[in-house]
Formats: sequence, structure tokens, C-alpha cells
Amino acid sequence: LMAKLAAPVVVVPGITASYLRDSYDLPPEVVWSVLRKDFERVALHPDDLRFEAREPARVLADQVFEIAYKELISELRHNLAEKDDKPVPVYPFAYDWRQPLATIEEELSAFIDEVADRTRLLRHYDADGYSADPVVNLVGHSMGGLVIAGCLKNRANSGARVRVAKVATLASPFRGSFEAVLKIVTGTANLGGSDSASREREVARLTPALYHLLPSFPGALTDPFGAPVNLSLFDPDIWQPGVVKTIAEYVRLHGLNKKDQQQQATELFAGLHQKARAHRDRLESFALSDAGLAATDWLCVVGVGAKTRVRLRLRGTDSRPEFDLASQDRLDEWREKPDSNPSTPPNSTLTGDGTVPFQGAVPAFLKLENLVCVCPRILPNMDMLHRLIVRHLTGRPDKHGNTWGRPAPGVSGKNWDPPIAGLKDKSAE
Repeated sequence: LMAKLAAPVVVVPGITASYLRDSYDLPPEVVWSVLRKDFERVALHPDDLRFEAREPARVLADQVFEIAYKELISELRHNLAEKDDKPVPVYPFAYDWRQPLATIEEELSAFIDEVADRTRLLRHYDADGYSADPVVNLVGHSMGGLVIAGCLKNRANSGARVRVAKVATLASPFRGSFEAVLKIVTGTANLGGSDSASREREVARLTPALYHLLPSFPGALTDPFGAPVNLSLFDPDIWQPGVVKTIAEYVRLHGLNKKDQQQQATELFAGLHQKARAHRDRLESFALSDAGLAATDWLCVVGVGAKTRVRLRLRGTDSRPEFDLASQDRLDEWREKPDSNPSTPPNSTLTGDGTVPFQGAVPAFLKLENLVCVCPRILPNMDMLHRLIVRHLTGRPDKHGNTWGRPAPGVSGKNWDPPIAGLKDKSAE
């Protein structure tokens, strides 16, 4: 029997990784790209965060960053197709990464339906019986993984056909990354891959999507001695007052000033946290079975083996703690085997991929045994990672032994249960 054609694929990039263009201009002008970061043009209006502070404008998503995703998409198109005359469609999904994830999820949901309907029109898919079960596969990088999980939760809750067969997520901060905190507080971070600019901090503080990436895993916040504290970064009251002061000045410069500026800034900041917390709670309640999926349908690749900020120490008064952003909490205690230091256990969770801490990358809807850890730091254009995704989406065997992974910290090799059958355990070599 001939194998069924692989389902079409939608690639969902991470935050800041889609071009933005202002279509008010003729011709439209790119205001955010690999080479251009126009913070003035992408800054959102304090009176309505759906729109830009600088009006008239109409800033929309354009294309995904080719420097980060072109090779991944090209490799998937080439390797998913078993015959050149029967190509497998692989669609990039560009989106306005500034907006709340709920907005982006709705757009992805509509795009899933569009891709399925377009694929039905391909003759080789029609002959393969695709119309009987028109599904797609999803690949998400970084924040793209959160968008996918939220989209599936929405589709399952709505009673609509989920139309998704398999998912692969790469370095997704399902429970957050401290780089989001640094971006909001200082304007600098590894998140997004761009250097800081004079207005980046102010723009970041009114970018809704960034708040969706705040860390929420146990032990994320500690006292000055490293002991966990029962506080949440989704509580605006624990943040330094300077953040709201900056927003108040932004309101003074760009708002219509119908409210007290300090009051409006306080309400804006609280609202951003409230919506982000509600979204995180939704993701925490998502179960794969809600979407008709099983653990074998979701490849969750987590990066380990790179120094990563794994916690945030709080200092100062109880009523108004301060963030200690010292580098002492950038750690990598990943060890595949015990070493001479008994205080460093093998496979410590105090590691990450340089941007996302391990604990921030663990989704609630999978067990630790299901995760596939990759060392060193994940990059979207890693050849082995391409092969790993192709194996997951197609179910093909590894004839040449060139795909591998590692169990998550605390998981023994015999208990490791990745979604790819026969995946080589690199840590056992």
C-alpha cells in the first residue's frame, strides 16, 4: 500500500520574528524587519493598544524572518515530500507579535482552516483522499508554541473540528522566560534577538504579548538567599514603581489625557498583567485529549546545556520588593552524568537554552517523560532538529541513526517516553 501523503504544515514563529509593515503608506513601508527596528512606528497607543501611537497608520504583519526560518521551511518542504511531483505544502504564519495571544490565536485558527481548504484543491492530495480528513500539522518556535496551544484550546472549547494531526514545538516558554522581565524592566534581553534602542523599553512596557511570557513556574521568584517566595510576576504591585512612571509619561506624550495620567498608567499595567495571567491559567488547564490528541502527537523539544536565567531574586521591603538582576542566577547545572561535585546532581533543572529556562519550557499538558531535550542551545536552523521534526510528522524510521535527544532532568533512560519511536538516547552514549 502507498503511504498517505504528509499533512500540510503551518510554521508559527516566535515573538518579534514577523515583519511589520505600515499599509497606510503607498507603497506600504516596512517598519520592522531583520534589518530595521522602528520603535516609534510600532509603539502602541495607550488609549487603545490595538492601534499605533503614531497615527494615521495601519501596521500589519508581513512575512516571517527569513534569516531565522527560511532554512527550516525549505528543509521541511524538501524532506516531507517523498516524491518531487507530490509536494507537501509548508506555510509560514506571520502575525502581529505585539498583540495579546488571544488575538493571534484567532488568526491562526482561521489560517488552519484556510490551509486545509487550499490543500484539498491539490490534485495529488485529492487523489490521496485528503478531503475525507483535512488536517494540518503545526510547528511552533518560541512564543509560537504558546499560540498553538491556546489555539487548540479555543478550537476544542468551541466544538469546531480541531483539524490538527501533529504538533512540534521548539524552545517554547509555556511557563515563561525571565528575558520578558528584563525586556520590560531594562529594554534589553535575549528574547527577540535584537539590540536595545532608546525607546525599546517604553515600547516593551506597552506590548501585550510580552506579558504572556512572564515566568510562573514554582521557584521562579526567591528571596535574597535563593529560597522560594509565594509571589507572582503577574501581580503588578511587586514591580518597581519606575515602570508605571514610565508608562505615565508615555500617556502624557501620546494619550488623549481624559484621565489622570498616573491612574491610566496604573490601570494599563494592571490590565496587561490580568489578561496575561488569565491566558496562562487557560494554558495550564489545556489537556491534549481536549483537542483529540495524545502525547505521541506532540513533540516538545526543550533546550538544555546553556547558561540561562533560571530564577529571579527579590530584595528590599516586603511591601515593594526590588528585582535583583545580577548574573548569579544565570546558571547551567546540566550534567548527563555525576561529576566530582556532589552538590551538583546529574541532569539538574537549573539549565536552559540561553533564553528559556528548563522549568519555563515544561508544558502542563505533557509529562517530563515525554520531553525531548537537545543540547547545546536550540537554533531553528539545526540540521538534526529538522530531521527530528520530519520523523515526528511522518512517522518514518531513522535508517541512518542521525536523530537523537536526551531525557529531561530527573528522568531515567528506561522511563523516557518521547513521541518518536526508537529515538536514540544521546545521554546514554
